[in-house]
Amino acid sequence: MAKTKNNKKSETESNKSKLKVILLGGLGEVGKNLTILEYEEDILIIDCGLGFPDDEMLGVDLVIPDTTYLEKNLEKVRGVVLTHGHEDHIGALPYVLQDVNVPVYGTRLTLGILELKLSEHIFDKKPQLNCIEAGETVTFGVFAVEFIHVNHSIADACALAITTPVGIVIHSGDFKLDLTPIESKMMDLTRLGELGNKGVLLLMCESTNAERPGYTPSEKKVGQSLDSIFLRNRNKRILISTFSSNVHRVQQIINISALYNRKVAITGRSMLNVITAATELGYMKIPSGLLIDINEIKRYKPENTTIITTGSQGEPMSALYRMAFSDHDKVELGPNDLVVLSAYAIPGNERLVDKIVNEILKRGATVFRDSMIEVHVSGHACQEELKLMQALTRPKFFMPVHGEYKHLVMHKDLAVQMGMPEDKILISETGKVLEFDADSAKFNGTVPSGPILVDGYGVGDVGNIVLRDRRHLAQDGLIVVVATVDIEDNAIISGPDIVSRGFVYVRESEELMDQVRIIARDTLEDCIEHNIKDWTQLKIKVKDDLSKFLYAKTKRKPMILPVIMNV
Repeated sequence: MAKTKNNKKSETESNKSKLKVILLGGLGEVGKNLTILEYEEDILIIDCGLGFPDDEMLGVDLVIPDTTYLEKNLEKVRGVVLTHGHEDHIGALPYVLQDVNVPVYGTRLTLGILELKLSEHIFDKKPQLNCIEAGETVTFGVFAVEFIHVNHSIADACALAITTPVGIVIHSGDFKLDLTPIESKMMDLTRLGELGNKGVLLLMCESTNAERPGYTPSEKKVGQSLDSIFLRNRNKRILISTFSSNVHRVQQIINISALYNRKVAITGRSMLNVITAATELGYMKIPSGLLIDINEIKRYKPENTTIITTGSQGEPMSALYRMAFSDHDKVELGPNDLVVLSAYAIPGNERLVDKIVNEILKRGATVFRDSMIEVHVSGHACQEELKLMQALTRPKFFMPVHGEYKHLVMHKDLAVQMGMPEDKILISETGKVLEFDADSAKFNGTVPSGPILVDGYGVGDVGNIVLRDRRHLAQDGLIVVVATVDIEDNAIISGPDIVSRGFVYVRESEELMDQVRIIARDTLEDCIEHNIKDWTQLKIKVKDDLSKFLYAKTKRKPMILPVIMNV
């Protein structure tokens, strides 16, 4: 267990201490979840997830939270507790643990998935992973964290009840109320009700589905739909694309395939990794002889096989993407194939998914999507389940988390409907510090926050200026002016030569390029004549003169890069 030294303070001084709640992600966005609880000399981290780049983040692979505050207060950080194993809750850990290498606590499957991710990175000090089970309590300095079983679209998900010096804080994690869960164990409503009777200071509850009325359907409903699909398509090869982390969904696909005497092949790196971890840890049971290697797929009749694959979000270079564009070395789609997209398109991914669907249809295959038949259910609570969480815990204060701003506001409205006073509902922002004592809450300052961009092996080296340049290049192209100048003899030795990329097609714009060359030469000669010998001034003058000319001629503003060398 994580423990700290007791700091002796007078009772009066201790009573003045506040519990700080800070979110470094997960507010005003879906993903990048990271919550900090701080009291005096102890800091606890809840989750540490990543986000995915938007259309403006050209070339960026991943987005992680800014952990500058944690790095500056490293001596206070007691550990990380994880609610479950989805990327938006654990995906940033391989990067954050490089600088904030503290003990990590989570359930078996959560840590099993995390271990696979960490194995792809090099650490000066091996991260310390500690396995716990729902129902256990772990101490982190002044914080006692109880893990409470909930249902979600991944096994081993937990809500957290954190006992602090000023009261109990409940963090819902991601959850849904599933009365017939695949894992045969419903979320622990009893314990949440007991905590509500005891008295809850603050409820932080996820808001992803706050706009959806009613209840989220059970995962078993998807199993019924899939069974019907298999029954009605005995003469087709069936390919199913879903989230790799949805172990329950994959287990249902495997069970139904076995029922219809189909062999199962897995393709996609993340799918293989999760299934391997889940099987080794006992969260999945695969009948002996059912799984075949994707390399053996042609040894079996297509109608006797099922392929489980990644790519439900249209991710370029995913297994399904490569199949759709005939670039997969083992699977070629055709009229005898039925492709089932067993996932919602995450907001922003709709075009990518539509692109894949169009290509699959061009190959003659059939596509089933959730809009056509119930092949997916959410793992997140809808409005009535969110109300249930409020009713069970009866918090003094409420903070909606994990959602875009519209989700947070809708969740606030639901709490008001439940009788919660508006002044007790706190919609925060990333980096804001919210301070609590036993009876009051107020915002007090901010900490460094914002997105840190991961591009290849680079973490944080792509910032606003680099992104601005990338957008400039993408929108207007580039012109490079190369010249050699002898400053001492006041002469242009060679050039200027003009190189254009993404601006105009040079072979069809020779006259324009000749004019650019003449203006660049005239500018350099004018500088030499007026005894301007500073390299920075020379480049600025060339850039300014060409920018004015090109905008007047084309109404475009390409990036102009003068390369002027001295002999």
